[in-house]
Amino acid sequence: MIARIDHVAIAVRDYDRAFRFFTDLLGAIPGASAEDDSMKYRWQIMSLGDLSRIELLKATGEDSFLDGFLAKREGGVHHITLQTSDIHLAAQRLAQRGIPYFGLREYGDAWKELFIHPRDAFGVLIQIAEFNPDDWLAKSLTMPRRIPFEVRKESQGIEIAFPHPGGGIVKLTLSREHAKQLADEILRTIE
Repeated sequence: MIARIDHVAIAVRDYDRAFRFFTDLLGAIPGASAEDDSMKYRWQIMSLGDLSRIELLKATGEDSFLDGFLAKREGGVHHITLQTSDIHLAAQRLAQRGIPYFGLREYGDAWKELFIHPRDAFGVLIQIAEFNPDDWLAKSLTMPRRIPFEVRKESQGIEIAFPHPGGGIVKLTLSREHAKQLADEILRTIE
């Protein structure tokens, strides 16, 4: 039902300060972002290190859904997003087990989501979503679609890059000796 944890969402009052903290200090790379006028908030996906992501949330007007959360704090973890390959199957499975959910929404093929309230998930707001992770990352962190791998010569060997199913790129650096061993093993395996 769940493929992986995609990101942790952090709601903040001072968005500019938080943005600088994550980008300038911690090296986060901004990805997709947008404003939702109906719910009065802005979101920004950021990639950190090797395949880790956070989402910054900020209210953009009065009566934002974030008002209650930020009423007595400067910021904090708002929710955790889990990726699923089928939002309707996830909803069905939750319903079969008597776990209530809310906010089942579909934004075309780009994003489908539902939420489990913290009272039903051990104190944590859970978002379950169906989406293509690469659609939300900076293009510099993704591989072109339909490319199964890339091999690049390095001074001491090679680097092999693969698209990660959770979005982004996985890179493996091999010495010349290990690259030859891998090539031999692949040839033995396919013969």
